[in-house]
Amino acid sequence: MNHRPSDIIQLQGVHKSFGRQRVLKGLDLDIPRGRTTVIIGRSGGGKSVILKHMIGLIRPDQGRVLVDGQDLNDMDDRELNQVRRRYGMLFQDAALFDSMTVGDNVAFPLREHTKLSQAQIMETVIEKLKMVGLVNVERKMPSELSGGMRKRAGLARAIALEPEIILYDEPTTGLDPPLSAAINHLIVETQERLGLTGVVISHDIAGAFEVGHHIAMLYDGKIIASGAPKEIESSEDPVVQQFIHGRAEGPIEVV
Repeated sequence: MNHRPSDIIQLQGVHKSFGRQRVLKGLDLDIPRGRTTVIIGRSGGGKSVILKHMIGLIRPDQGRVLVDGQDLNDMDDRELNQVRRRYGMLFQDAALFDSMTVGDNVAFPLREHTKLSQAQIMETVIEKLKMVGLVNVERKMPSELSGGMRKRAGLARAIALEPEIILYDEPTTGLDPPLSAAINHLIVETQERLGLTGVVISHDIAGAFEVGHHIAMLYDGKIIASGAPKEIESSEDPVVQQFIHGRAEGPIEVV
């Protein structure tokens, strides 16, 4: 019997530069299986770059990205595509296709990657929309939905193929506090119901502590603190304390 590591994704000593800009500087990060990890940190600090490494869209200049112990760098395109099918992704703006109905948006990955009949696809679409609290919207266009409903529809599409891992890119950006709370609740509910591994990048500190079993803080190209929410709250690192409390004064330069 093969031993499956408790950490489903591992970034080990990852360096990444774009031109002269060094974004990741020997970053180490472990993502526990079946839990939700929230990566917090400054805007433009490289959080989205980490997500892109996790699905092999970006390759590290140095270091390794392992999924279930397998190095993405060693994979050809076919093998990478197999790994990517294990992921769902909720983009910052939900990234729905404007010209398709909500139902067709959710059906898109099913039509691309399965041989299900049209009837089976529509049954799955309705099931996934219902799972995220949306009923009788499959014939609507994305423009007819509120921002919160679009996020929910995006999540329905992300879970359509029943992935093991969901990546959430700033899921509450642009939403008011009640809607942000509703989306955070949905992330928790989805993880508990499906047993998924979640990776969330967020500026929403209150939300991060609500949805995360594990919090990792990115600063200056490295993870400077990681652990359970209580461990991060009690961290003695002045950078962590300044960031989570939103203080102007401290080692982080506010420009």
